[in-house]
Amino acid sequence: MNPLEMQLNYPFGETLPETGKVMEIAPGVLWLRMALPFALNHINLWLIEDDYETEHGMVHGWTAVDCGIASDATRDAWEVLFGSQTEGLRGLPIVRVLATHCHPDHIGLADWLCTRWNAPLWMTAGEYSFARMMSASLPGADGTAMYPHFRKHGLVDPAMQDSIKDRKGHYTKLVPSVPAAYHRMQDGHDVKIGDRKWRVITGFGHSPEHAALFCEELNLLISGDMVLPRISTNVSVFAIEPEANPVQQYLDSLKKFAGLPEDVLILPSHGKPFKGLHTRIQQLNDHHIERLAEVMTACVTPQSAVDIVPVMFPRALDAHQMTFAIGEALAHLHKLWIDGALRRQLDDDGVLRFAVR
Repeated sequence: MNPLEMQLNYPFGETLPETGKVMEIAPGVLWLRMALPFALNHINLWLIEDDYETEHGMVHGWTAVDCGIASDATRDAWEVLFGSQTEGLRGLPIVRVLATHCHPDHIGLADWLCTRWNAPLWMTAGEYSFARMMSASLPGADGTAMYPHFRKHGLVDPAMQDSIKDRKGHYTKLVPSVPAAYHRMQDGHDVKIGDRKWRVITGFGHSPEHAALFCEELNLLISGDMVLPRISTNVSVFAIEPEANPVQQYLDSLKKFAGLPEDVLILPSHGKPFKGLHTRIQQLNDHHIERLAEVMTACVTPQSAVDIVPVMFPRALDAHQMTFAIGEALAHLHKLWIDGALRRQLDDDGVLRFAVR
């Protein structure tokens, strides 16, 4: 949690949209929240009033930014909105589904929404490709690749091993399918939604090619998971890219937001809309500097990623949280290793360990 959260400004205070209802936060921009069955128990979704040109002509409705996981509860919450003629969507259709990235809470119901409304999916190529790979459980991107990867980085606890092995179908349960076609978004390009332009800002480290959206006219930034107010964005090394450097990628990506106005209203995927972009970017940079220093100190003696987990996360973790914790611990080790501050060795027990040079 962000210990300096009080430095940020929450224009809407503690007001939150109720499940199955929306809250207008700017002209033609609606906020809704969907529940998640994790410790991070919600996701913010956004609806932007739109006039979308189809092969049958112009259609007036909504562009949905992110979808929620594929679950009966999430589908039911969407159906409540679709059924309301007097509030919410005002009986207007979904004309486009835009996913910021491939994680289940953002794309889980994309195929259902696109099919239900005959609406196209818009994503970056990197995110769409990974979503297709993971929902198809391709080798290397499937859950079975997770355990050997974590075993190599020190996961030897039998109970946790079994729990993680049981998660091999986790992604496909939450994202059972992805649309077979999509419209590509690219960094720096404008997406016209209604009569306003939203500039695509891609980010890396958290996911393959995350898309945030900035509307200069409204002074709004839909930040997805790249800039969150209360928690730091997860940056992990996973089996499919075992020698990645996501911490560096993430810190480099934050620089792309530095030119936006300090008073931009940030619409994050988790937490509440807030202002104080430059302050939050500095907080996130400082956070990672502190984490890297902690890891460096620990590596006076050789440490695996699993050894580093309690250094970075000094609390009990379930299997879901442990997968992200190991991935993030390894990400910080990798940055120090790639920067030349740590050396890496494969020990006789088959575990990779890192130590100060």
